[in-house]
Amino acid sequence: MKKLISIIVMACALLGYAQDSSIKPEFQAFSGALVKLKKAKNGYHKFMLDVVAAPWAFKAEGEVAAPGGDPDMLINALFDGDLYAVLAYVPSATSGADGKEYQVGLFDMMLYFEDEPTKIRNLTFTLLPPANDDWAMSAFNDAQSSGTLLGRIWKGKYDREITKASANPLTKKSIKDMQRAAEEAAAAEEAEREAKMAAKKKSKKKKKAAVVDECDDPELTVKEKRRCQMKAKNAAPKKKKKKKKRD
Repeated sequence: MKKLISIIVMACALLGYAQDSSIKPEFQAFSGALVKLKKAKNGYHKFMLDVVAAPWAFKAEGEVAAPGGDPDMLINALFDGDLYAVLAYVPSATSGADGKEYQVGLFDMMLYFEDEPTKIRNLTFTLLPPANDDWAMSAFNDAQSSGTLLGRIWKGKYDREITKASANPLTKKSIKDMQRAAEEAAAAEEAEREAKMAAKKKSKKKKKAAVVDECDDPELTVKEKRRCQMKAKNAAPKKKKKKKKRD
């Protein structure tokens, strides 16, 4: 019996290891200027990071410990640029309501103070529109579950990837640029659609005018002109009459 239990435990451990090794997390850094930090209370600051710019649409909330119990250290770090956030996610792109792709596989986040990880508790993520439909939530929940298999990702295992991400964090300016680019792309798409519709209407008018000109040929007899006009009328698409509702 003991031998059977040992085999089962070993199999579970190997399965967990196999799952762990198959997950490849990625990281995205965000400037501290995007982080909202409240005054420390009982040694912890409440914080929030709210970003909506494809491929991101989420809100992260939690509490971060004041380093050394100093209530002003992290507040000052925001102004000095010594505080930044790093998001950990399992790549899982889904299409948002606006047709753009969003990464919704978020599972962990860390605030770095002077390039060192802080202590965070009560961290929660919320997906925001336009990337919070049922499909996005399903991918998000899967990432939350699989992310736990990675263990403590901020303790050296992924330092190289985290350092690379932190070298190019998203800032307020870059996010505004991303939003502006998205708006311009949407406007260009709308303009192209309207131009196609206008061209289609113009083409229909030309065809109609060509038919009229053909029937006005002076070489045609009155009978031939009438026959031509009747033929053109019958060839034109008929509008469907709306049925009147009976009282």
